Amino acid sequence: MASIKKRPDGKWRARYRDANGHEHARHFDRKQDAQAWLDEVTATIVTGTYADPRRGRLTFGQWWDDWSVRQVWVGTTVTSAGYTYKSLTFTTVPMRLVRPSHIEQWIKKMTADGIAASTIKSRMVHIRSAFRAAVRDKVIGEDPTANVTLPRIRRPDQAMQIPTVEEVGAALAIAPDPFAPVIAICAFAGLRIGEVAGLQVRDVDFLRRTIKVDRQLQGNNSKDLVVVPPKYESYRTVHVPEDLTTLLAQHIEAHGTYEKEEWLLQRPTGGNLTRGSASASWRAVRRAVPALEPYTLHDLRHFYASGLIASGCDVVTVQRALGHATASMTLDTYSHLWPKSEDRTRKASADLMTAALTAAATHDSAGNPADSLRTAGQK
Repeated sequence: MASIKKRPDGKWRARYRDANGHEHARHFDRKQDAQAWLDEVTATIVTGTYADPRRGRLTFGQWWDDWSVRQVWVGTTVTSAGYTYKSLTFTTVPMRLVRPSHIEQWIKKMTADGIAASTIKSRMVHIRSAFRAAVRDKVIGEDPTANVTLPRIRRPDQAMQIPTVEEVGAALAIAPDPFAPVIAICAFAGLRIGEVAGLQVRDVDFLRRTIKVDRQLQGNNSKDLVVVPPKYESYRTVHVPEDLTTLLAQHIEAHGTYEKEEWLLQRPTGGNLTRGSASASWRAVRRAVPALEPYTLHDLRHFYASGLIASGCDVVTVQRALGHATASMTLDTYSHLWPKSEDRTRKASADLMTAALTAAATHDSAGNPADSLRTAGQK
């Protein structure tokens, strides 16, 4: 219901009630301005972009506090969301006044601060989710992050760093026993570090030479550890080399972790393996082997993937081994490692030519091939 009435002071009062029965009113010097405002409000209601003016006065910081506590986040997501919020430049701006330009200024500042394009993209996911939730709750009419351009992320073939076999061997040689199995599982089974931390003794089948990925441990330290499903719920069984299961058997014997539900791997000082403790141990290995300085623990996962691809494994096989959500994700990440179509064409034609030349050489050794063919035709 909407109406326009002239007040005793000569101004025009336009008012309407929203779907919740709340009245909203504004005063104008001219009746046509009051009508234009009501028409604008009516249009937003019809198009589904209506927002409660009073709720739109909330600052982004206030909305974030209200929205974030309702999210079901695990340890690392809570941490990354916290870093995202700390980087914002518009937390005091009312929600209804946040414009795409505010988002662009925030992105520009992060870029100037040297934040990687991939990190900026991850932070935008949090902010975009918050604004989309505000649109659904009628706090604002439109999402200001829509159509905002993000910095380009380097192509995988430019950004990816893959250690050599010799470098991985050096890491295994220098790493102390509690950490060497971690390196081995990352490099020869391709597990994410959270999945490595989540392994229990029962997950290793020494007879069939497999590792079962059933869970992961998330959290940067022992105080905030939580057990959650694997990323993308990628429950899987990974076939591993016998040398890896032998290494794990030796580790179990050395540390006496025989119970099936015991955690397979622990920190050098005891307690659950965490992302933070694994990173600290990896830094120690890198200091001891300068050639490893450019690499992260996650690069060992790339090492594993590159080995599968070099051995001729197809996309679906690699996807399942790595626990990617889709085969297209695997292609987006590793397509540059597969032989290109021109390489396959060249190899196929080379094989044909080699076979033909071999046949020609055989004919030459048996006499003139043309004479042989004519003789065969006269029979």
